[in-house]
Amino acid sequence: MLTFIKKHKRLFFIALIILIGGGYYFYSSINQKQAATRYAVAAVQKETIVVSITGTGQVSASNQVDIKPKVSGDVLSVAVADGQKVKQGALLATIDARDAQKAVRDAQAGLDSAKLALAKLEEPADQLSALQAENALSSAQESKQNSQDDLIKSYDDGFNTISNAFLDLPSVMSGLNNILFSYDLSQSQENIDYYNDAVKNYDKKVTQYRDDAYNLYQTARAAYDKNFADYKAASRSSDNAAIESLINETYDTTKSIAEAVKSANNLIQFYEDQLTSRNLNPKAVADTHLASLNSYTGKTNTHLLNLLTIENTIQADKQAIINADRTISEKQASIAKLQAGTDALDIQTQELNIKQKENALLDAKEKLADYSIQAPFDGIVSKVDIKKGDSASTGTAVATMITEQQIAEVSLNEVDAAKVKVGQKATLTFDAVDNLSITGKVLEIDTIGTVSQGVVSYTVKIGFDTQDQRVKPGMSVSAAIVTDVKADVLAVPNSAVKSQNGQNYVEILNPDDQIAIAGASQVEAIAAPKQQTIEIGLANDTSTEIVSGLKQGDNVVIQTISPTTTTTTSSSSSGLRIPGLTGGGGGNFRGN
Repeated sequence: MLTFIKKHKRLFFIALIILIGGGYYFYSSINQKQAATRYAVAAVQKETIVVSITGTGQVSASNQVDIKPKVSGDVLSVAVADGQKVKQGALLATIDARDAQKAVRDAQAGLDSAKLALAKLEEPADQLSALQAENALSSAQESKQNSQDDLIKSYDDGFNTISNAFLDLPSVMSGLNNILFSYDLSQSQENIDYYNDAVKNYDKKVTQYRDDAYNLYQTARAAYDKNFADYKAASRSSDNAAIESLINETYDTTKSIAEAVKSANNLIQFYEDQLTSRNLNPKAVADTHLASLNSYTGKTNTHLLNLLTIENTIQADKQAIINADRTISEKQASIAKLQAGTDALDIQTQELNIKQKENALLDAKEKLADYSIQAPFDGIVSKVDIKKGDSASTGTAVATMITEQQIAEVSLNEVDAAKVKVGQKATLTFDAVDNLSITGKVLEIDTIGTVSQGVVSYTVKIGFDTQDQRVKPGMSVSAAIVTDVKADVLAVPNSAVKSQNGQNYVEILNPDDQIAIAGASQVEAIAAPKQQTIEIGLANDTSTEIVSGLKQGDNVVIQTISPTTTTTTSSSSSGLRIPGLTGGGGGNFRGN
């Protein structure tokens, strides 16, 4: 054999290699038949699925108030210190109240005076009071007669004022007519046109001045002609209404003439300004015209003032007569009242006055109470900002109070905040206090979110069901808010649920094709599992509700364990550790 091997060494090694390879293939085939695929399975069972949203934040007091005084003044005393517990209404500090005390005394005096007035009113009228009332009536009647006499004189003065105006207005209108429409400046043109043509090549605005002077003159002329005719038809003996109407008409006419004089002045002054600015000499008669217009302005202004004054005087005299009539009526009623005795309505009025004085006294006492600063609720004085001798003001806090009731303020993103509702339960844990868990419920959710670097967040306030002295305002807190709960529903682990083409399914094994191993948490199967379409409902981090497609007790595949690899696959939405698996099944895995 050795000799054969030595002679056929190459052939021997080829045969040996073939023998080893064949043996390895045979061994692998036998071993693969013996090692079937394993599956981790879980039973469909009923459970309660709780969905919660987590957030972090800080602990705060349920109510924190800056105590601001309702009045200003010097602080006389401070009755509390930082950290002190107080009851509602407890005295915190006092402010100098001398002015408020004086107001209370004055209100008390006012009330006493009103009561005395009522007592006096209830007494019968004496002879002196009746005599005083009659004298007051006589005085009012005399005042009315004086006012009537004054009114008669005012109407007479009014007619005189009109007459004085018409001593000057004719000459003003005549002079204004000559200035505008005579031929002083040119034999071929009226003055108004000459002033226009002389400078229109320099500034066409002069045409507007000319048109204004012409139109206002015509308006004044028409008013003057009518007014003068009305004046000639009237006399000093005309009735009061006619004289008053003539005063108003003369005032309006004089004002119209004054406007016409002003517009003529504007035209001539513009003419002179245009020529002077170009080193040209205006005609001397232009200055004469301006001088006449200035005198007309003075006359019209004087008559306007006089007419307005007499008009106001007449109105004042008429109002004085009206006031005198009211006073006479009042005094007559007073006498009748004295003769009739005390009126029940007057008694009621005075009683009402007493009630008002009582209210004023009550208000003063309430104002005095504001100088004593009191606790608005049961709580803790967290900070005192004043001391005796300081000056307190209504806009500045003198102390800060918090309630013993605490809340958690946690921040949630806009997606989570949309799922939270007032009244939902929550569980709170605290970084600073180990092994402490407090239940609570949602009290309030921000209506408007806060934007920071493009991210919107909402603050949710959670009230504590119980208070723990170890928890302090400002501590960090983590909250799990329960947003949905379903009890006694069919559920499977999340790792069992898979999806394909928009449909959800699980894998189940035929009971005849599987052999239970590893305490029934794993099975071996001689045939591949089949897909079972399902409808899912609520889900949390570990379980998914099965609405249809499975029944209680069904076994579903939650992990496939290949006999040739330690890599596993599932559809879990989060990492899951399955204890007791062999063949590499004990690590975290992620679904695909």
